[in-house]
Amino acid sequence: MAITENTKGARILVAGCGNLGGMIARRLSQSHTVFGLRRNAAAVPDTVIPVAADLLDAEALTKAVPRALDVIIYCLAPSSYDETGYENAYVNGLINLLAASDGSTLRQLVYISSTSVYHQNDDSWVDETSATEPRRFSGQCVLAGEQLALASGFQSTVVRFSGIYGPSRRRFLEAVTKGEMAPSKPAPYSNRIHEHDAARAVTHLVQLALGGERIEPCYLASDNEPARLDEVVAWVRSQIPSEAPKPDARTGGRAGSKRCSNQRLRDSGFVFDYPDYRAGYGEMISQGMAGGN
Repeated sequence: MAITENTKGARILVAGCGNLGGMIARRLSQSHTVFGLRRNAAAVPDTVIPVAADLLDAEALTKAVPRALDVIIYCLAPSSYDETGYENAYVNGLINLLAASDGSTLRQLVYISSTSVYHQNDDSWVDETSATEPRRFSGQCVLAGEQLALASGFQSTVVRFSGIYGPSRRRFLEAVTKGEMAPSKPAPYSNRIHEHDAARAVTHLVQLALGGERIEPCYLASDNEPARLDEVVAWVRSQIPSEAPKPDARTGGRAGSKRCSNQRLRDSGFVFDYPDYRAGYGEMISQGMAGGN
């Protein structure tokens, strides 16, 4: 049965209602009227009101975006992993959405970002106040989107996620069990967050904002334990039968080496259900989720 508008709670638009966006939308729809915007509206969760639109089609977007929104959550992933794909996802789509929104009732804009905005590669700790000088176009586009959101004139919050994993993101576990990972020792530090906690973190911040509490312009969302990649791989191999590392196995990470501090998020009252990689990957392994993608 189709979901129709009602007067429940706030009116929230999740733009980019895909994997993570869909999880966020589903959680918020328990207490609020939530719209999920994506090109394929049939894939929007069944508790969410679908909005079919392409964020790059400014004219169609103006007609599709619901009026009188209280919250917009911008949660895009690039359709292609080149510079154009990133610029469209993190910058151009946001420009079009802000132009299409009337903004008269908007209380909070949440921009989903990533730790790719950090350039540090020296094992140092980073937090929301750390320098952001990304070397790659991907991080540069994500950072440009952050700046656009924060300069939009709306009350805005950026949430920088580290590597998201979980039942729908099993590539790392699959790579370890197939012998595709053989990190050097000591390997770079890696940072991650379970997709369940990622969706909960955004929901938590939105609920705080709607409750009248001030939330910060930026939060770093990563679990409690940065860990060297070789340690994580060794632990996974100790928990589940794995193939011996292949000659062409990856020997390093892809995101430099830094340790992400989640202190600001925890200070807001957020408590992780999966505080470290053992809790998250351990559950996935026990449930037989180590293979597949």
